[in-house]
Amino acid sequence: KSINKIMKYIINQIILIIVNIILIDCFILKSSKCNINLHKSLLNLNMLADRVVVVGATGYIGKYVVRESVRQGYDTIAIVREGSDANTDYFKGANIIRADVTNINSINSAIKELNPNVIISCLASRSGIKSDSYQIDYQATLNCLNAAIDANTNQFILLSAFCVRKPLLEFQKAKLQFEAALIDSGNNNKIKYSIVRPTAFFKSVSGQLELLQQGWPFVMFEDGQICKCNPIAESDLATYMLNCIKDSSKWNKILNIGGPDDGMTMKQQGEMLFNILDKEPKYITSPIGLFDVIINILRFFGKWFPKVDDAAELASIGKYYAVEDMLTTDPIEKFGSITLEQHYKRIAVEGQEYDPYTTMLAGKKK
Repeated sequence: KSINKIMKYIINQIILIIVNIILIDCFILKSSKCNINLHKSLLNLNMLADRVVVVGATGYIGKYVVRESVRQGYDTIAIVREGSDANTDYFKGANIIRADVTNINSINSAIKELNPNVIISCLASRSGIKSDSYQIDYQATLNCLNAAIDANTNQFILLSAFCVRKPLLEFQKAKLQFEAALIDSGNNNKIKYSIVRPTAFFKSVSGQLELLQQGWPFVMFEDGQICKCNPIAESDLATYMLNCIKDSSKWNKILNIGGPDDGMTMKQQGEMLFNILDKEPKYITSPIGLFDVIINILRFFGKWFPKVDDAAELASIGKYYAVEDMLTTDPIEKFGSITLEQHYKRIAVEGQEYDPYTTMLAGKKK
């Protein structure tokens, strides 16, 4: 630790000396050309000063964060597990490092070697069942935090979820358990943090597009007006997370964030899709009580069969998002320039990235 601190101090002093030399030179020359060179030199030094490591880099939001980090000029390292595909356009300009976040020795070694200024965690369990949630949302993320503290990393930015404000599900409890550990580390001056809790991503409210294009009805619960949501574009969320690095107003805080839209009900989302697709609106409604029947049956048999209990948890997740608002109303908790309507119009023409968890009954595009 002492050696790392000394090295960081030496590097910072070298940067300050170079900046002072440039400033003195510009003062003597007093030329507009030198002012331009000064701006460029300072910009380059600023880019070199911050190394950002992204864990969960191949996840849905992680790859947007990697791309935005590169765009903003940071020395960007994407940590991915063995076998993960990081050869897409999202990773252009980033360096790829293989490590296992579930293995404390593996991630410790990687972070120590990289010696980053900032770690951004986009880790999240794919399924949301209890075992996955505590392995990834809690323990793997905690491994990364401990590695960051051991390496004297300055800042830890966490992608969490808005829904943890009302924790009824296992993945929410796992996320909150890690948030508590991160906040405690911040309170003890071990690391600076930002906890970003987005309402929802655009992909989570786009899953029925392909079915509507094929003439299917829009599926909603009850009258489709039980709850509202203002999701945020994935690229806007990535920008917001990267902004946490230098925006001191976002340090050591929990940040709820949604997109620029007013809240929309499920029915309003369906109406917007039908209008964009120029199709006659057709709906299928389902009673919320059906969830309760299914969940109770699965929970009963889940006492003896763990896989059945996992199915009950998945059904509980489905019900949660069908009845709970994912909505920010305070202007300070809204961010971005891309509206849901703009997103729907784009994917109606271009199609969308296939995701087996959100794209209902539609096959992977070839």
